[in-house]
Amino acid sequence: MSLSEQQFIESVRRNPINAELLSRLGLLRIPQGILTAGCLVQTVWNLKSGYDPQHGIKDYDVFYFDDSDLSWDAEDAVIRRVQQAVADLPVKVEIKNQARVHLWYKDKFGADYPTLQKAEDGIDRYLTLCTRIGIRLSDGSLYAPDGLDDIWNGILRLNPLNPQRGLFLDKCNQYLQRWPWLTIVDDKIGDCAARSK
Repeated sequence: MSLSEQQFIESVRRNPINAELLSRLGLLRIPQGILTAGCLVQTVWNLKSGYDPQHGIKDYDVFYFDDSDLSWDAEDAVIRRVQQAVADLPVKVEIKNQARVHLWYKDKFGADYPTLQKAEDGIDRYLTLCTRIGIRLSDGSLYAPDGLDDIWNGILRLNPLNPQRGLFLDKCNQYLQRWPWLTIVDDKIGDCAARSK
């Protein structure tokens, strides 16, 4: 069994924080704004596990893209607008301008990072393929370059665009502590290997 796009979006909205973010942040007209990653995928895993939709979700990520001003001050102004809009929500909302990531990534993570052209380019570089997903704030459309099967089936695969295997396995083990039914599929450690601590 898999999920249709409509079923996925309906599932995501069963997490009331996701529903609020999609509603409120759409009104801010953030350039190429997109709700992305764990808050979407992990909501589906929670529902499939019989957990509360918000279980184990550490933060809620929003990407946007604005290359008209690459200063920190410009990004900080957007962050402040978002924080003001969600100040009453009891969660951590992280917002990042994907047009600026190449300016700070190497200092923080020790690796080069390409100059991106759109918000989705940042999603494309996630460590795990099934987390490469987002819902656009402007129209509620889904960005899912890898489809939805791996999300529903709990399959964790290394992204060949970001082949940092150690970081990938660390991330997977964090996931497995919260959702032990997930499976790592990694050609370096065998066709299909479930890893847990």
